[in-house]
Amino acid sequence: MKILGLDTAMLPSPSAQSAIPILVLLVLVMMLVPLPALLLDVLFTFNIALSIIVLFTAINIKSFKDFVAFPTFLLLTTLLRLSLNVASTRIVLMEGHKGTDAAGKVIEAFGVFLIGGNFAVGIVIFIVITIINFVVITKGSGRVAEVSARFALDSMPGKQMAIDADLNAGIIQQDEAKARRADVAQEADFFGSMDGASKFVRGDAVAGIMILVINLVGGLLVGVFQYDMPFGKALATFAALTIGDGLVAQIPALIISTAAGILVTRVATEDDFSGQVSKQFQANSNALAVVAGVLGILGVIPGMPHFVFIGFAVLFGGLAFLAHQKTVEREEAAAVAAQAGPAGSEELEWKDVPIVEPLCLELAYRLIPLVDRGDESDLIKRIKAIRRKFVTEVGFLIPSVHIRDNLQLPAESYRVLLYGAEVSRGQCLPDRLLAIQPNGSEVINGIAVKDPTFGMPAVWIERAQRDDAITKGCTVVEPAVVLATHLDHLIRQHSSELLGRQETQDLLDHFKVSYPKLVDDVIPKVVSVANLQRILQMLLDENVPIKDLRTIIEVASEHPDKLNNPIDVMPHIRYALRRTIVQETLGEGPNYQVLGIQPEFERLIEQSIGTGAIAPDGVIEPSLARFFGEEVIKGVQDMEANNLVPVIVSGTRTRMTLAKIARRVCPQAIVLALGELPPSANLTFYRVICGQAGNTN
Repeated sequence: MKILGLDTAMLPSPSAQSAIPILVLLVLVMMLVPLPALLLDVLFTFNIALSIIVLFTAINIKSFKDFVAFPTFLLLTTLLRLSLNVASTRIVLMEGHKGTDAAGKVIEAFGVFLIGGNFAVGIVIFIVITIINFVVITKGSGRVAEVSARFALDSMPGKQMAIDADLNAGIIQQDEAKARRADVAQEADFFGSMDGASKFVRGDAVAGIMILVINLVGGLLVGVFQYDMPFGKALATFAALTIGDGLVAQIPALIISTAAGILVTRVATEDDFSGQVSKQFQANSNALAVVAGVLGILGVIPGMPHFVFIGFAVLFGGLAFLAHQKTVEREEAAAVAAQAGPAGSEELEWKDVPIVEPLCLELAYRLIPLVDRGDESDLIKRIKAIRRKFVTEVGFLIPSVHIRDNLQLPAESYRVLLYGAEVSRGQCLPDRLLAIQPNGSEVINGIAVKDPTFGMPAVWIERAQRDDAITKGCTVVEPAVVLATHLDHLIRQHSSELLGRQETQDLLDHFKVSYPKLVDDVIPKVVSVANLQRILQMLLDENVPIKDLRTIIEVASEHPDKLNNPIDVMPHIRYALRRTIVQETLGEGPNYQVLGIQPEFERLIEQSIGTGAIAPDGVIEPSLARFFGEEVIKGVQDMEANNLVPVIVSGTRTRMTLAKIARRVCPQAIVLALGELPPSANLTFYRVICGQAGNTN
């Protein structure tokens, strides 16, 4: 629609975000621009209505969080009243000589009709209202807000620690913890703001008294000396206008102050203020009965107003009876529910079904000090570092590790759960240090154990023995480091199980931001999410990082005919990732020492495999598998004793089958295909295993 050639569709739509700054600007303009009497009537009425809205809002909300804008709103309403006072003072002094209606009908009504034309009474009422607002309500509200702000700030660290403890224990999720932290900070900010905002209301009350005196004295001077009014008429006219102006401003101020007092003295519950009062008085029917009895006794005493006292005695007696009846009904209902038993008392809902956490760390009671400082605890910091390092090195975000106590565990034990099932446990002494002993080192006094991560001989020593243990060549670590290292090892060992369908989809969503065309063309048209998940899991099973998701998806999409069985496409993907695999396994440099396999033995394995990429179910002839396993154990142990990476090189056809067997007997063994090594690699066979392939029976 066009108005005067202007397209109204181009105008911004009205909203509170744009209206409030405009209103603030108009309030400031009111102090400078003279306003007509009619507009003053509208604004004074709006001010009264606004104060009533604020009062009932404060009564009906359940918590201060539902009205956190109140301190700023209190300032704005105070500014509005002061602007109206300035505007009304201007018109009273300029137009007051014309009569009591010169400043508008609202001021006239408050100044003449409400006080019956008795100006002395009006002044007294104004002073009484101001004193009530200034001394009682505003001062009390300010004191409550001050104390509440102090207590909120003092209790903030404890509340934050409690939230962190619940989060680490798995009681709440990350989003709920974030919301709780925001509530704690918001509470302190609210009461601090209320403490400051109450000063505005007190200042407004003082300003009201000063404006009253100024209007009265100034009006008399203007009326007598400027307009030659008789002193009596000038006093009557300007007193009426001044009192009306004062009352029409102070009554909304009193209402706003009452709302502030209700808001800061509230205790947050599930009910609003009316509900709180109703429930609590109903629960104390005896108090109502006692009041009814006392009023009844007073009502029958000669000289007392019998009708009033007896009437209220009957009223409170009736309320006491009704409250007692409701209490009896609630007790009977509770008794019936108790007799029905737990199965009939409430229906089960989906929220009652427990959700198994992917990763969980359970601590015995003596290990609780490792996490009792929340995010500042050394163990929690290390777990966060583990997740951050895993993302960087492997390529996907593992679920959060939920930490909780388990009083059924031995005093200094812990265990790691994967989808609710235990995968490992260990012992950790929080008041000692773990000294890991190299081969041939001197004996150290302490509690001899095995390193929970790698099974190396170790000793739990006193902290005073640290220097002595280091001198003897031991590696000394803190209890939190022992636990974190074990957890890191387990996470990497079970990384394929932690990559579920949801994690795969999240990884794709993140990858799509950088490569939207690739994802849209391939997923799920060529490669389904399920197939991609299986491919990634197979790579993780062999400790291959999945950071290069672009290469993985592109290679998989080039072999759509093999995607029905992701195992068939794995050799192609590994070949594409050969640089990453070799670098992660053997490190930099062209010179590598590896374990070789006798060609005759590999030919026997190829015969067992058949035409597939791997033997059916990963199973070959038992004697061959047993022989190969024994050879792998000997070769890996020998290489590790000489500080060499236990890498076995095989043919491409046999690699997957041999790798599966090797991982069963020796998880740290790595099997690479010869084709995966760079052409420039200079291989040295540390040993050739399975040399007696023909004598396996």
